[in-house]
Amino acid sequence: MFDLSKPWPLDLDWKGWSAFALGFVALLAIVYRIDVPISLWTQTWPDPVRNFFFAITDLGLSDWYLIPSLALFLVSGLFAVLIPKPTPKRALWQMTGLWAYLFVGVGLPGLLSNLVKRAIGRGRPELFDQYGPLSFQNFFNDWTYQSFPSGHATTAFALCFVVSFLSPRWLPWLLVFAIVISLSRIVVGAHYPTDALGGALVGTLGAYAVRNFFASRGWVFQRLPDGRVEIRELTAVKRLLQRRG
Repeated sequence: MFDLSKPWPLDLDWKGWSAFALGFVALLAIVYRIDVPISLWTQTWPDPVRNFFFAITDLGLSDWYLIPSLALFLVSGLFAVLIPKPTPKRALWQMTGLWAYLFVGVGLPGLLSNLVKRAIGRGRPELFDQYGPLSFQNFFNDWTYQSFPSGHATTAFALCFVVSFLSPRWLPWLLVFAIVISLSRIVVGAHYPTDALGGALVGTLGAYAVRNFFASRGWVFQRLPDGRVEIRELTAVKRLLQRRG
């Protein structure tokens, strides 16, 4: 679909970030014009369709991905310390780094999204009848004023790219997953389309930032001389599996 080895999506460089930021703000302004109509339209969809989105929307909760990756990180790290044999030890350290990357890659964008939504304090769609689509309670608020950006969309898009950086062939499928989860947040009445769009941006750029940071340290990824980033080969894991085979 596009080259995931580039440091940033759309091959952005330092000169292109300002244009990208302005373009995204313009896109938000355009989408805002249809925020309410789209939100209201999804409420008229047939019950079987809406029930499907209600059933899958919680797959955007970060707990589904953070808890297993943290548990696997702790277990593999513990065994890496305890096992004396060099090949299994190296393999376990490589897997520990992989689980750490998955945890941080999904968790950090989610944390940023939570901080931003509390700072902005946009009212959710359920408050539309009382206050309209642009009601705010900045910083000191409850979940009803934590609409922008969507945390579920952030998690879904972060997961999409975090996994795709490891195995690019999964990108089309995971991108569909991320879009469907983001759409579900609109259908269930939890967010406006601009909220989902904001979450998609935070999740995507957050995943790139974590991948780039790991590459700068030589953890899981490596930066090539031409600036591209690729996954480091799990040599010890492969060697161990070949022995077992």
